Amino acid sequence: MNINEKAAYIKGLFEGYELESTKETKLLSEMLDLISEMADTVSALEAENAELRSYIEEIDEDLGALEEEVYLDDSDGCSCNSDDCDCSCDECDECDECDEDDEYYELECPNCGETICFDDSIDADNLVCPACGEKVSDVEFCDDEENS
Repeated sequence: MNINEKAAYIKGLFEGYELESTKETKLLSEMLDLISEMADTVSALEAENAELRSYIEEIDEDLGALEEEVYLDDSDGCSCNSDDCDCSCDECDECDECDEDDEYYELECPNCGETICFDDSIDADNLVCPACGEKVSDVEFCDDEENS
């Protein structure tokens, strides 16, 4: 039995008793009318909620399809998520600004932890981190090898 049927049942019971017309019965009658109106409102809200839930599920499915199309489309083969990446690599770990054809060194800045790339033209003893602006002293390379 739904809420409207329950309200109608109670109102029918009240009317079936054929009580004397007193202040109390008048109050009960008004309360039953209020219950009936509230039951109608609740039923309407439940129907609207079901409709909105269905609509939200449709939007969620459409958004999922859109996300797949936009975010998972990997037409250039680059698998990195960097906004400043302009490479077209097959496997790009960090998309460093280093040119893959030149010899370069990588090191981790001891101040901020950023990976710094530099080539032979830069003196490692006077190296300044571009991320934090601090001078990098006691240069320790990430790989201890030259990358080419």
